[in-house]
Amino acid sequence: MKLFLRLIVVFILAAPAFAQNEVISPNENLVVEGVPPIPGSLAETVGRYTNFRGASLQSWDPINREILISTRFADTSQIHLVKMPGGARTQLTFYPDSVSGAGYSPVKNDSFVFAKDVGGGEFYQLYRYDKANGDVTLLTDGKSRNTDPVWSYAGDKLLRR
Repeated sequence: MKLFLRLIVVFILAAPAFAQNEVISPNENLVVEGVPPIPGSLAETVGRYTNFRGASLQSWDPINREILISTRFADTSQIHLVKMPGGARTQLTFYPDSVSGAGYSPVKNDSFVFAKDVGGGEFYQLYRYDKANGDVTLLTDGKSRNTDPVWSYAGDKLLRR
């Protein structure tokens, strides 16, 4: 029995040493010369300082004192509504791919337009989000790349680039 307990203690104490032997290797698409191996423990330690959640302002509500922000949960950025200064955010979009570029019309706040990619293909499409019921409508053709939409001053037309 004592031998069994000693073996368990040895395995528990040796486990961190095995974890430190893991090495981070570059992607096969990269040619790396003269760079020493990167221990997995170093990558994990640095991750505490490089993996953080930020928020970026997307649009001001033209009527109410509210804003749309983009922030990342898990692996993708989504659009959130903040109804007052210092208020809690409410997530509005829930997609496996990142959502960006949300913007209200300069004169109406019943909906906003946002851009979304599918599967990393960078063929961004523009969508309209109806705030009353959460319905999302595709505005572009679904094939071409559409970025940085611009509203007309009257707020009745949208220019896609």
